[in-house]
Amino acid sequence: MKLLGRYVIRHVLELTGIVALGLVSIYTLVVFVSDINDAGKGDYGVVDVLSYSLLMIPSSLYILMPIIALLGTLMGVGQLSRGSELTAMRAAGVSLKDIAAAVLITGGVLGAFAFALGDWIAPAADHYAEARRDAARGDSIAQSLWFRDADQFIQIRQLESENDVRDLTVYRAAPDGRLTRISTIKQANFDGSHWQLQGVQFTQFGAERVDTAAADHAELKSGIAPSVLRLFILESDSLSLSGLLRLISYLDSNHLDAGKYRLTMWRKLVEPLTVMVMMLFAIPFASGRARDAGTGQRLLIGMLIGIVFYVVNKVSVSLGDIYGWPAPLAASAPTLALAAITAFRLQRAR
Repeated sequence: MKLLGRYVIRHVLELTGIVALGLVSIYTLVVFVSDINDAGKGDYGVVDVLSYSLLMIPSSLYILMPIIALLGTLMGVGQLSRGSELTAMRAAGVSLKDIAAAVLITGGVLGAFAFALGDWIAPAADHYAEARRDAARGDSIAQSLWFRDADQFIQIRQLESENDVRDLTVYRAAPDGRLTRISTIKQANFDGSHWQLQGVQFTQFGAERVDTAAADHAELKSGIAPSVLRLFILESDSLSLSGLLRLISYLDSNHLDAGKYRLTMWRKLVEPLTVMVMMLFAIPFASGRARDAGTGQRLLIGMLIGIVFYVVNKVSVSLGDIYGWPAPLAASAPTLALAAITAFRLQRAR
């Protein structure tokens, strides 16, 4: 069984690689075509568009991984069935559960790869791609961001980089919520420990009077470091697990809603399990009574299942965010439901 198991694993991995190459190529072409309209804006040319599209490949591979794993298993196990190799294995005493165990090992490898892809490689590539594109087009990284830092509320209207912000306003409130001070700042740069301010105007609200003052230079002590700004610059889906934990900690410490980011964190944790379940779900389709079906029909079934599951997974996360469901439940409910269906189908398959 060890020899046959390695054969099944190698075969499924080979077909999964072919599927990944095809789907990612199509996805990358779509990204290139959708972004080509921005060519010519600033110094952003066709070569930059191509570079951006290629840098987005890790992200697209991570997004498509469950569908890739499903189709790769359908094609791999289906090819074994069509060539009567699966029948010979079964005749030699190898059960469908043994084959499922080999596929599960393959799923574990792909799931671990998907986790590494989504937690390290894709966020870094996305951040680099976005920074290159924004620099070439002459765009600011973000605009009109709001932060809370203890008794201060900070609005940033122009974010040149994580260390350089411009046109910001700092509102300071008393413990009873009363506004005590407004500071308008032209530019702020982080020197490693504090924010150095330039072009500052203060408005102080007292009990009976309002005072104003101005300063060319000042210093702002704030818990909002460039690392926090970087997290807000990136989309939540592009954050690593450690980045999500830091962002959730910051939001919780300032009594802000971190539900969206908790959902994203749990989705990242559930993703490897989703890949494994999708691969196991494909086995009954590629064997048993489905073994006589053509390759086109198996691919169609697999694509439909993948699309439906992707939509249901997105809807579940969105509903969890809207109705305040526990993050682990909202992120894992579709995968757990598919796992139950898979177990039932494998139990009945002969």
